[in-house]
Amino acid sequence: MQKIILLLVLTTFNLTFAQQKKKQILLFGSFHFENPGLDVAKVNTFNVMTDKSQKELENITDKIKKFGPDKIFVEWNYQKQAKLDQFFAKNTDSLLKNDSDERVQVALRSAKKLGHKKLYAIDYNETDFPYDSLVKEMKVANQLDLIKKNEETMKNYETDFNAKITKYSLTQLLLDVNKPDLSWYLQTAIKGGKTDNFVGAFLVSEWYRRNLYMYALITKLTESKDDKIMVLLGAGHTEIIREFVEHNPDFEIVELASVLK
Repeated sequence: MQKIILLLVLTTFNLTFAQQKKKQILLFGSFHFENPGLDVAKVNTFNVMTDKSQKELENITDKIKKFGPDKIFVEWNYQKQAKLDQFFAKNTDSLLKNDSDERVQVALRSAKKLGHKKLYAIDYNETDFPYDSLVKEMKVANQLDLIKKNEETMKNYETDFNAKITKYSLTQLLLDVNKPDLSWYLQTAIKGGKTDNFVGAFLVSEWYRRNLYMYALITKLTESKDDKIMVLLGAGHTEIIREFVEHNPDFEIVELASVLK
């Protein structure tokens, strides 16, 4: 009888534990290794193809393998998953030697080490980012202090990042960009325009919408059998997605620093 009671207690405990177990999500925020110059702030390119950086990438992806994500999500248009599948199927050695994109150097390299068959595209590109209109409406509204603050924010970011490139290792730089300051959106951009003009709020809402849609895809593509996942995006994206994840009791955030230590 005691054995039966003990068995029932253990079974109940295991069921409760299974219900409470959270999926671990590694939010890997990155800068763009192949800097396309499309961001508002213009920064220099960090060369990840040097022998030193390649050794670091081997170490980084070895630690990702040890973490063991069941799926890796990347900043690739979700409507072009088939193209990503074709890209994934290419000769890995050739890509690693010739393509500096972070989706190759981090995501693809990790996926191959893990024995994954694919990467998962989650980027949503049907949003607007009317930065030129924002600056124009600041001028129309004669928001001189805001214009100055905006210019100083962009300049300080460029100067700071470019300085770090000259003295940081790749690993140090990646850990650093995983602590982005997003206050520009909610303290500067959102104020742009006259009181009856909401170009700033529209820009911010579109930025959040893009990230919210990516988060929606993460939740849809994460299956019950997946215990761990990794999301590799620009650090500005992962920081906002972090806000969404923190309100989802199904997920537990794993810090990049804890994986790379």
